[in-house]
Amino acid sequence: MTAPVYLAPYAKAVARYGGAFESLLWASPHTQALRFDALTQAVDLNDRAVVDAGCGRADLLDYLLQRNIRPRSYVGVEAVDALADEAAAKSDRGAVLRREDFLTEPQRAFADADVVVFSGSLNTLAPAQFYQSLQAAFDVARECVAFNYLCSSNLAGRDYLTWHRPTEVESFALRLARRVNVWDGYLDGDCTVVLWKRA
Repeated sequence: MTAPVYLAPYAKAVARYGGAFESLLWASPHTQALRFDALTQAVDLNDRAVVDAGCGRADLLDYLLQRNIRPRSYVGVEAVDALADEAAAKSDRGAVLRREDFLTEPQRAFADADVVVFSGSLNTLAPAQFYQSLQAAFDVARECVAFNYLCSSNLAGRDYLTWHRPTEVESFALRLARRVNVWDGYLDGDCTVVLWKRA
């Protein structure tokens, strides 16, 4: 079966690298860690039921545990089999895996979340899909949705990457959420946003 357009870059990378880091399409482990750091500064994931949407290899879980941040539960959602296999192998660290496409099965993908996290997993979506995913996650999450996105062309140098104007994202966020926090400055061309359900 042919992968959807937004998953095709991952499928192509997996065909070359298998479940290795390169198949996540991050520039480097350093820039991945900068984004994880921004997320964990933006929202406290301790004792939260976390759903990591498009979790890849569940690297976020490793990052959290290394920093003694312990979610009450961690569910990774991943539709690319080779990456899902890597995430599933972390069950001894508390990872529970849902082999789902969060775009097509959002109710199942985001179920039972206090916090839904998107880290890098929105970057191959078209604008309509980007906003659709945020809306669906916000509808299901009990507390908030935390996500990073490409906010300029600086990091969107591949034809499969989509960036969004911060003013448009923030306008959408303010229509949706009771409270919005924005983190930037940690990486030129990337931005982290938290959409809170309570003021």
